[in-house]
Amino acid sequence: MVAEYVLSTLATYILGNAVLQWTVVISLMLFAMGIGSRISRHLLGNLLDKFIVIELTLSLLCGGSVALCYSLYGRINSIGLMVYVLSFGVGLLIGLEIPLATRINNTYEELRVNISSVLEYDYFGALIGGIFFIFFGLPRLGLSYTPIVLAGVNLLVASLLAVRFRRSLVFPYQIFSSILLVASGLALLAAFSKPIVLYGEQRLYKDKIIYSTQTRYQKIVVTQWKEHYWLFINGNAQFSSFDEERYHEPLVHPAMSLSVPHERILILGGGDGLALREILKYTDVGSVTLVDLDPGMTDLGRYHPVFVKLNRDSLQDPRVTVVNQDAAAYLADCRDLYNIVFIDLPDPNSIELSRLYTLEFYQLCRRNLAKGGILVTQATSPLFSAEAFNCILRTMRAAGLSVVPFHNQIPTMGEWGWLLGVDATLIQEDALRKAVTGLSFDHVETRFLNAPAMVSMLNFGKGIFDSYDEIKVNTGSHPVLLGYYRAGRWDMY
Repeated sequence: MVAEYVLSTLATYILGNAVLQWTVVISLMLFAMGIGSRISRHLLGNLLDKFIVIELTLSLLCGGSVALCYSLYGRINSIGLMVYVLSFGVGLLIGLEIPLATRINNTYEELRVNISSVLEYDYFGALIGGIFFIFFGLPRLGLSYTPIVLAGVNLLVASLLAVRFRRSLVFPYQIFSSILLVASGLALLAAFSKPIVLYGEQRLYKDKIIYSTQTRYQKIVVTQWKEHYWLFINGNAQFSSFDEERYHEPLVHPAMSLSVPHERILILGGGDGLALREILKYTDVGSVTLVDLDPGMTDLGRYHPVFVKLNRDSLQDPRVTVVNQDAAAYLADCRDLYNIVFIDLPDPNSIELSRLYTLEFYQLCRRNLAKGGILVTQATSPLFSAEAFNCILRTMRAAGLSVVPFHNQIPTMGEWGWLLGVDATLIQEDALRKAVTGLSFDHVETRFLNAPAMVSMLNFGKGIFDSYDEIKVNTGSHPVLLGYYRAGRWDMY
């Protein structure tokens, strides 16, 4: 199971689209296990020797899979095919392994006990492997060392069997020599795996990597070019210090300028602290609750010197409370009312993220708004994915909000959009748009945003809303947004 998880995570990180990659890798491995099981019936004699050889081969294949893929990244065009071939190979060996274990154990236990014992340990081991991977392997060892630890288990099994049943081995010299060779190979992998992974990872990015970590939830990478920095999550750009104000100022200041009370503010996402920096420019802010799932992201915003400088140490402000929890779960349990809710989440490029752009989610947001409260969300690109932008717009309106869309050109990200919503029972969209149009930002320090810029951001050219009438509302039971997003012209980006 851990081998499946490692290769699925690797495929997701290199190729993107987590649902597709996990489905393909695990399905391919299970299919290969079936083929391996069929082949195992033709293995006759010397079963213990063959089982140990399979364990040693699994050890090498699992241990070296990640390092091999990263070392070849950028050198071959079909790196995805390489991941799938490795997945098939591991599945094939697992398929050989289990029937052989059953046949060997048949000498010591009767059939009914033998089969149930092998399957029992296999299923129990799957749970142990899953717990190890998600709570220890991935967040603590990362993709560099988790497969090596996994390979060590196979090596340990092979070694214990060889020592315990050495008199039953047909080729003991060859078996023990192979164990030493595999152990030496794993030791070399342990010594050089991290540099190999870093080398391959660097080829994924145009600029120098200065920070990289794998948390329980995502891969976080920071790169540097001259005096500017980029943040990437799972390979997707989140911001560049070169022009991040063109994203964060439109996200924050229209809502802050419309809302007179700033007593209670909620940010969903935004663990980098940059949106928070803009909010704290208002001296009358009472309290801000920042909810970000990943403590790895909020720790980066709190302690990394690059981020502390960029966000002006906003996460250490005494008015700020950081909650590391899923945004939807937080809202479901929350009974507090907020003057403004900012949604600063990554794009809906996965099932997990697209559920934070659903009708049900916006209804939760509306429930937690104080009277006259404002909801603002980033809404992906109206240029690269107009259908996704329209889907978020339509979904917010279906949640009972009057919504005003606006957009801006961000040089490092392209055309980007936001949606600002207020309870539709309090104000109609025409009146809301007029209020936003008349905003002035002379009262707050900005690097980009001013009144003329706000007026221009409210106007869209032809074609953006042409598909609006055909677009469906994104719901938890029918998550159409992900399909709209993937159909976007992201190759242009």
